[in-house]
This record gives sequence, C-alpha cells and structure tokens, in this order.
Amino acid sequence: MEKMWSGRFSEASSSLLEDFNASIMFDRRLYREDIEGSLAHAAMLQAQGILTGSELEAIQKGMAQVLSEIESGEFEWKISDEDLHMAIEKRLTAIIGEAGGKLHTARSRNDQVAVDFRRYVLRKDREIVRHLKALLEAVVAIAEKHTSTLLPGMTHLQHAQPINFGFHLLAYASMFKRDIERF
Repeated sequence: MEKMWSGRFSEASSSLLEDFNASIMFDRRLYREDIEGSLAHAAMLQAQGILTGSELEAIQKGMAQVLSEIESGEFEWKISDEDLHMAIEKRLTAIIGEAGGKLHTARSRNDQVAVDFRRYVLRKDREIVRHLKALLEAVVAIAEKHTSTLLPGMTHLQHAQPINFGFHLLAYASMFKRDIERF
C-alpha cells in the first residue's frame, strides 16, 4: 500500500525513516479509544446523510471484529502502517470494503489523535482515582489501628510535641482525598 504522502517523492523512503516516523508501537495502546471515537464519528456521518444505514451497520460490525482481533492478539501491528489510525482503517476496509474508507470523511488524523488522547487520559484518570480511593481506605484503616502508637511530631526538622501514628497517617489520607477531589 502506498504511503498517503508518497505523491510528493519520486523515490521510496528509507526504512530508517519509516521506523523513526512510525508511532504505531506507542499509540496502539489507544486502540479502544480510537475504535469508540470512530464509531461515534460513523454515527454522526450517518445522521448527516453521508453514510447509509447499511454502511453504518457494516462499520459497526467491522469495528467489532477489529476490536476482537486486537484483544485476542490476532491483530497484526505493522510498522508499515505508521500509526494506529492507519492500521485500524486498513483492517476495517479489508473486512468491509469501500465503506471503511468513508469513515475518514470530515475528520483528520489530528482530530483522531485529539479524541483518542483525551478519551485515554479520562480513562486513566478514572483508574488513578480508583487506586487513590483504595489507598485512602487502606491508610485510614491502618490509622484506626494506631491511635495509641506514639511518635515524635516534627516541626522545622526538630522534635515537637508527641503525636500518634494514626494522626500522622491521616495527614496523608487528607492529601489523597484532596488529590481525588482535584480529578
């Protein structure tokens, strides 16, 4: 398959350039977000009359197959595809034909990247919050067990009044709670 930018050059590009330029080995972790974004985009294209109902259905079924192949490990990630978007679009088009190529209508790869990254960060944020909540619960549980365990409080790197270990841990719990509220 010709590179989308191959029309500008008379000679094939160096394999070193292709390896350097390819982001597929990094951005393939965004596959779920890319597929979800593509399905939403396809629904919009159908609502605007650009895709027919049968084309939308073909895209939905084809994307389900692509997702299944990726999650089962059957999907073949190739450096020659350069990035996640090209790899998924190429496989979708191989599965459903011409309708797969219409999915690119009215959006750029930069649009796809922006959607994918935003959705990926939101998903990871939810994971971080879930882990922070578990950590907060664990710290509070340990703090409750150590209400009588004394240790020296510190101020300006000097010993100060004694505090209990549970109180010390609750200071961290308070910080974790604040972090959760910021997400």
